Amino acid sequence: MLQLTKPLAVIDLETTGINLATDRIVEIAIVKIMPDGSKSVKHKLINPEMPIPKQASDIHGITDEKVKDAQTFRQAANELKQFLDHSDLAGYNSNRFDIPLLVEEFLRVGIEIDMKGRKLIDVQRVFHLMEQRTLTAAYRFYCDKLHDGAHGARADAEATLEILMAQIDRYPQLGADPESIVKFTGDDQVVDFARRFSMENGIEIFNFGKHKGRAVADVLKSEPQYYDWMMKGDFPMHTKQKLTEIFNRTMLKKDKTAG
Repeated sequence: MLQLTKPLAVIDLETTGINLATDRIVEIAIVKIMPDGSKSVKHKLINPEMPIPKQASDIHGITDEKVKDAQTFRQAANELKQFLDHSDLAGYNSNRFDIPLLVEEFLRVGIEIDMKGRKLIDVQRVFHLMEQRTLTAAYRFYCDKLHDGAHGARADAEATLEILMAQIDRYPQLGADPESIVKFTGDDQVVDFARRFSMENGIEIFNFGKHKGRAVADVLKSEPQYYDWMMKGDFPMHTKQKLTEIFNRTMLKKDKTAG
């Protein structure tokens, strides 16, 4: 059994595509488990305010016609934020896709989701460390069930929660609380969700490009124009937000040293 001291919100998104900077949510499901074991669900179609590509509709079955009268993310944002407040977060491939894209959507409408103190459990990460399979195979493997609702947000979120429960039962080394699970999967050192930066020994490091492996602060000190290049580039808003935090902190230290 899960051992919770605060709610755990299991998230699944269906989207227009997989680009964190440009794609949008068309469906969201959140299955929230309370410490007392009770469960509540938030499930919405979202009008992405852009055409849904056919290749995306072919996967999840959501078309422009289905979402034309749905709320936009801006209209749904406050309700979703309140539902997620004070919760740890979980999902399937959620640390690399669902949570980053959801944070981007909130940032686009001027809402910042405080991630400090939240545990982020990626069920796929546990699965890949142990078995190396897909969500449908994971559901069959752990729960001995066929995942008939694959690529529907609510069905995927419900299946993900069942898989997490089964993983806790199967792997005692995971522990049963979010902190121990995150420690096991090694996903507690996220700087930006797009993984353009990583954390090494408490220092943010570039994870791409010509400065890969170098401390972000060192690059910004010696080459401040690199900050401008990234801010003008096609990077996710969350990456730019974290870059700005590092830049401001670095420049403040530089000014104090100069003073």
